[in-house]
Parts: sequence; structure tokens; C-alpha cells
Amino acid sequence: MDTARLPDPAAAERLRADCGNCFGLCCVALAFARSADFAADKKAGEPCRNLAADHRCGIHADLRTSGYAGCTVYDCFGAGQQVSQVTFGGRDWRGAPDGGRAMFAALPLMRQLHELLWYLAEARTLRPAAALHREVDRAQDRIEALTRRDPAGLLTIDPAAERAAVAGLLRQVSEAVRSQVPGRRKDRSGADLVGARLKGAALRGAGLRGALLIGADLRDADLRLADLLGADLRDTDLRGADLTGALFLTRSQLNAARGDARTVLPSALPRPAHWPA
Repeated sequence: MDTARLPDPAAAERLRADCGNCFGLCCVALAFARSADFAADKKAGEPCRNLAADHRCGIHADLRTSGYAGCTVYDCFGAGQQVSQVTFGGRDWRGAPDGGRAMFAALPLMRQLHELLWYLAEARTLRPAAALHREVDRAQDRIEALTRRDPAGLLTIDPAAERAAVAGLLRQVSEAVRSQVPGRRKDRSGADLVGARLKGAALRGAGLRGALLIGADLRDADLRLADLLGADLRDTDLRGADLTGALFLTRSQLNAARGDARTVLPSALPRPAHWPA
């Protein structure tokens, strides 16, 4: 059973990338190296060759076939429009006296804050963790306040410290939800499961937080209520897997994995467009 309600629509919208209200920051601020995920090298602060004058990607509909699959798994959690429209008040980096360096420095910091807000927004919807909702609210309010800082104030934030401050709370939320699963639950948090053969594995309520599941075979696995916070799902085979109620799963994790029409996802997450129907 899926234990979560759909998140508050306003909160969900704010934590969803809105490229129409961003100045293509991820296409400039971030660096990438030529590889299976990117067709060319790009330095941080250098506009991607595919970035158009209107800040839109010229090959957005064909990123995977054009050699830019890495772009399809990136999710700013709405940080791009927050930096563009709130932190810098709608001022375009192209006209900035510093060439946009301050905006580019702000983006990765804001993204980490928004990712934490994504996890907390999910935690707030989980009924079995109701006793922790007040503490979740306080954590949300504190991080929301950080996202409203001016550019100089943002640069004083220690993202690692903020993650550490929230990690324990999210773990308590996870335990409260997964305690519903009868019997002994497997804990493979942080485990190296690269290429592991886990087809049909019984992982209901398992702790897979931070696990390396790159290329793992999880076809038809039972991942209901599993904690997948920070799990590396690059090229993980999720065909036919049941992820009903899976905790702290993100769009970027799913976009990095392989699934199909039989893969069952948590109610709040869309099916990746590149998965076969």
C-alpha cells in the first residue's frame, strides 16, 4: 500500500524545474566531460553549445539521441527559477557585470537546499510519521529561510552541515514508515551492489539509503516501502519492479534507471518518458 498522500500542489510545483522561468543556469554553470553521457566537454561557466538565445535547449527533445543523456537525469528541484527570479530578481546573467558568476555559484547551493525541501515535503505527507510532522515543519521553515537569502548570504551556507542536520530526522521518518513491514527488514544502506543480481529480490521495507546499485538487476523485485534516499540507480534495471511507497525516490534517480510499463512507481512520481510503454 502507498502510505503517502500526494504532496501539496503548490509545494510540488515550486520544487519542480521550470525552465521557462530560468535563464538556462544549469546549461552554463555546470561542467561536464565528454563521455557516454555527454557528447562534448564543457567548462563550468561556459554556455553549452546547444543553449539558444532564449535560454532554451536547442535539442531538448532529442537529448538522448544527440549524446546528452546526462542532461536528462539532472534535476534542479526548482532551484533554477528560484535563483533566477527570486535571488537575482529576474536579472539575466548575460547582462550581469560579473558575467553571471554570482548566479552560477548560487545554483548548486540552492539546488542542495531544494533537494532537502523535496525530501521534507515528502516526509510531511507520510501518515505513519505523523508524530514527526511538527519537527519536519520546523526543518522546512528553517531551510526555506535559507533559500530566501541574498547572493552573499547564500555563499555562507554549508550544504554538508544542512544535510547532516536533516539526515537524522529523515531517518526517523523512514523508520516510522518501514516499521509497518512485518518481519525483519534488510538493511543494505551504503552497500556496494554494483551489478548485483537481485532479480525478484524481496526488498520490501529495505534500507537502501546511499546504496550503489549501478547496473544492478532488480527486475520484478519487491521494493515497496524501501528507503532509496541517495541510492545510485544509474542503469539499474527496474523492469517489472514494484516501488509502491518507496521512500525519498527522485525523478533524477528514475531517469537514470531502466524501467518499463510493468514498473510500479510511487503515486507522486511520473514515469520517465524514455521508458518503453
